[in-house]
Amino acid sequence: MSDFKNVQPLADFNWDEFENGTSTSVSKEDLTKAYDETLNKIQDDQVVEGTVISIDKKEVVVNIGYKSDGIIPASEFRYNPDLKVGDKVEVYVESQEDKRGQLVLSHKKARLAKSWEKINEALEKDEIIQGYIKSRTKGGMIVDVFGIEAFLPGSQIDVHPIRDYDVFVGKTMEFKVVKINQEFRNVVVSHKALIEAELEQQRKEIISKLEKGQILEGTVKNITSYGVFVDLGGVDGLIHITDLSWGRVSDPHEVVSLDQKINVVILDFDEEKKRIALGLKQLTPHPWDSLDPNLKVGDHVHGKVVVMADYGAFVEIQPGVEGLIHVSEMSWSQHLRSAQDFLKVGDEVEAVILTLDREERKMSLGLKQLKEDPWETIEVKYPVGSKHTAKVRNFTNFGIFVELEEGVDGLIHISDLSWTKKVKHPSEFTTVGADIDVVVLDIDKENRRLSLGHKQLEENPWDNWEQIYTIGSTHKGKVSEMMDRGAVVTLDEGGEGFCTVKHLAKQDGSQAKVGEELDWVVLEFNKDSRRIILSHARTFEDLKDDYKPARRHNGGNKKAAETPQINNVAASTTLGDLDALAKLKAQLEKKGK
Repeated sequence: MSDFKNVQPLADFNWDEFENGTSTSVSKEDLTKAYDETLNKIQDDQVVEGTVISIDKKEVVVNIGYKSDGIIPASEFRYNPDLKVGDKVEVYVESQEDKRGQLVLSHKKARLAKSWEKINEALEKDEIIQGYIKSRTKGGMIVDVFGIEAFLPGSQIDVHPIRDYDVFVGKTMEFKVVKINQEFRNVVVSHKALIEAELEQQRKEIISKLEKGQILEGTVKNITSYGVFVDLGGVDGLIHITDLSWGRVSDPHEVVSLDQKINVVILDFDEEKKRIALGLKQLTPHPWDSLDPNLKVGDHVHGKVVVMADYGAFVEIQPGVEGLIHVSEMSWSQHLRSAQDFLKVGDEVEAVILTLDREERKMSLGLKQLKEDPWETIEVKYPVGSKHTAKVRNFTNFGIFVELEEGVDGLIHISDLSWTKKVKHPSEFTTVGADIDVVVLDIDKENRRLSLGHKQLEENPWDNWEQIYTIGSTHKGKVSEMMDRGAVVTLDEGGEGFCTVKHLAKQDGSQAKVGEELDWVVLEFNKDSRRIILSHARTFEDLKDDYKPARRHNGGNKKAAETPQINNVAASTTLGDLDALAKLKAQLEKKGK
């Protein structure tokens, strides 16, 4: 006991180490310095490597050599079900110390950061990467690349058009990164880009071996309204719709179907533009070569209208053999109409061959030839003097064109419309489309013309008026129209006469006006030229020789040419002449008595 009393404590004994159960020769200052250096090596928003020190269902504890360990949700390691204690993993330092003094780590963010670096590196180096097609979206597919969702456009899946996108979902394929939007972290990948380079080399080899007229087997890969695209084994060619069949094709689906194997012939190709023109119909004989050799002009054929145009209709009499029915050959009528007035696409017709050129492979047909030409027997059905009802077709200044039946037209001259009415234009007399009674006046069979009359259906009133309007006789009449050189007078008996300005004078010195009903003396009556010359002044005084007849031959004086017309005939005889003639006639009658 006394021995212990003489023991003295060590002056430099480290009681802290003793209490902690450690013993080292390292000083406390060195340990503190080393500890601080360890903390300075770790920064926020940094990816570092750590070691898994424990795993349970909810959390994974990772040591990164920091004063505390980080806890990461186990869900971030779901992609790696084989994770075990001791494995090295990359983690992202979100915070060195949260409110509870805990180190905050994320394995998911570390993976994304590394993935983003890999994707950018793949774009820079044009590397091939693998991706998993997760789902379909509008216009393409969603691909998982390094844990990042990238967009795969439908046009970049394959060099061929894709009809069923769903078959690619769940597949792992190789891709190239073609576009990255750094701001929005969007990535676009392409599978087509991988095979285009290889296909380009194949195309060059295939095109270099092509020859016009060469027959190849291909697969129908796409059908459009204008033709069919055929895969020739790495290079595509187009069969234009006109080269699918010798007959008319409205829809290429009528001839081929998708994925069908067909033989085609090379019509043309362009190495620079990489265009190849193919033909399908050229593998079969031309239908014109198999056309009945006995077929000739005048024969009747049956066919179907396949194309309509304003000028005519194309009729297919057998596949690939067509004839044109011009609109002028559809009816004997001379009125120009559209072919659509007679036929429509799909009509089954019978026609007569008008021309046939086997070398040029052209044929013209006619419909109207199936009916008798009405002009062949025109004089039988429409003899001169016969009466008919026609339809007004159109007007001209000189008359009316009418149609008696299809193909038979005639002209009513304006002078043959009325015996009495002064017609300035046919539209005053009738309307287009109206019926009108006519009588045949003349037939010109060679030129296919009929001269018709309307007034001839009635008795000529001038035959009767010749007895009524004798020279010197007086009649009641009304002024119906005033003209520069006189007035038109409508007589009570139905005739129409003309009175010069001087003879319009009334007894009180005034002049007759439109609407006045007065007495009139007949100075001249001409049945042939349908002319009646009147005077009111003669009813109350005897005028001297101041009315001279106009010359009747061509080249008469200007006054005669300007004389107003009554019933389309110039009223040109002067009153003086009529007075002289009247006196001479009276003298002759007196001597005769």
